[in-house]
Amino acid sequence: MLDNETLQVVPLGGLGEIGKNMTAVRQGSGMILVDAGMSFPDEEMPGIDLVLPDFTYLREHADELKGVVLTHGHEDHVGALPYLLREFNVPVYATKLTLGLVRSKLQEFGIKKGDLREIKAGDKQNLGGFGLEFIEVNHSIPGAVAIAIRTNAGLILFSGDYKIDLTPIEGSPMDLGRLAELGKEGVLAYFGDSTNSERPGYVPSERIVGDTLNEVFDRAKGRIIVASFASHIHRVSQVVEAAKKHDRLVGVTGRSMIRNVQIARELGYLDLPQEMMVDQRDVNKIPDSDIVVLTTGSQGEPLAALSRIANGTHRTIEVGPEDTVVIAAHPIPGNERGVSRTINNLMKRGARVLYSPLVPVHVSGHAAQEEQKIVLTLLKPRYLVPVHGEFRHLRHHANTAISLGIPEENIFILENGACVEFRGGEARRAENVAAGMFLVDAGAIAESSSGVMRERQQLSEDGMFIVVARINAQNGQLLGPPDVISRGFVSPQSSNGLVDHSIEVVSRTLERTASQRITDWGELKNAIRKDLSGFLSERTGKRPIILPLIVEV
Repeated sequence: MLDNETLQVVPLGGLGEIGKNMTAVRQGSGMILVDAGMSFPDEEMPGIDLVLPDFTYLREHADELKGVVLTHGHEDHVGALPYLLREFNVPVYATKLTLGLVRSKLQEFGIKKGDLREIKAGDKQNLGGFGLEFIEVNHSIPGAVAIAIRTNAGLILFSGDYKIDLTPIEGSPMDLGRLAELGKEGVLAYFGDSTNSERPGYVPSERIVGDTLNEVFDRAKGRIIVASFASHIHRVSQVVEAAKKHDRLVGVTGRSMIRNVQIARELGYLDLPQEMMVDQRDVNKIPDSDIVVLTTGSQGEPLAALSRIANGTHRTIEVGPEDTVVIAAHPIPGNERGVSRTINNLMKRGARVLYSPLVPVHVSGHAAQEEQKIVLTLLKPRYLVPVHGEFRHLRHHANTAISLGIPEENIFILENGACVEFRGGEARRAENVAAGMFLVDAGAIAESSSGVMRERQQLSEDGMFIVVARINAQNGQLLGPPDVISRGFVSPQSSNGLVDHSIEVVSRTLERTASQRITDWGELKNAIRKDLSGFLSERTGKRPIILPLIVEV
């Protein structure tokens, strides 16, 4: 346990990356978590569904964990929560919509009873000796809040994801007045959103997307399909309002979009009357000029609804020359190739495809540099820790702060697992903690260093060799030449004798082991792997997975 005057803050995810946001805040009275997010796998993680923060540090201090506070309902801030709550039975504090989305996720995981506690902007709570205050901010989803935390060492503030939108689609503008009051009170440390820190100026209001959508609806003669993040309720709301104005019905496809639209309607965040809704199975029964379809797949995900529509494999929806497709989201770094592939496939089918930056169908939900300057000026933090972003985003946020006079030595650019310790109004780096990642594969969790992942990567890069050897069970002698089967490495037609030479290498290995009277098949397989791997590496520079099969006859 820490003493009563020391505060430690440990980002366990969200630094040096996009997503997986989770930060531990720890003092003598206990520990709380700010957010519990996930991220999606990159191309080096074949077969992986989700990426979670490492819970090792939490397990080491499980008796100190008092609860989780959530800034908003996007997956990169709440997606790890079901996995977390399976291990740690702690309360979760969040706004109404955030809890609605979380409750649905927990039900999918069979967690029927979670200690979910609803708060709203302006509320104050005490949790495990921490004084919490929730502050209204604007983002691309309703119910987003910043969180001020009063600790024994001083006041710290987490911005969550935010932008300054003076004409928000829902709710009030960001509570800059309260930030100014906290700045006068004295902010020890500010943990600020860095996602858009490379962008100068201000981010436009979400309302400009509504203007663009109305123009799209005016011009479209056939069916309109709009792809968006399922959790971008503001964007969904603007599509619905455009549909009302232009007398179109609304179809919804994609599992997460269907679920989130239902939750938003039930909680009053989406004004979509039942008589306007069309079941996705009945979309084709409605004249094309009378319907708009909301769908997932704005990031080019192969199994998402828009990708299946683009590939012609969707069960009910086809796209054609009279259709207009709007991709109302910007690609997350790493998803550009998938988004481009989806756009190309839609255009091949004759659809008119609109996307940013061709037309303003998306605006960011993250503050640009001038907005960051406003918040930094109001808060006047003694220390800044840029969060939420790759290293370049953190660095640019730091540069913006330096331009306002914050000393560079008071800015901590951290990596996941780095610990900042506050005591007596001063900050220093403390010893790092475990902060890797966990990979979710078909619902099961495996460490990122697992042999399965290494083998998948090796298979994707170098392929596989299967060696089938028939051995006399009595004396270990080889019965005929072994069979060598190549998969994902070379084809027999283009092997230039590689397969034949491989057979010779394996034959010599088996002759040698027979003369040494090796009857341990495990030792025999290792000898085959060693000799064949060395030969293939020397000839090709690659090391495919080698799978020896010994058949006793």
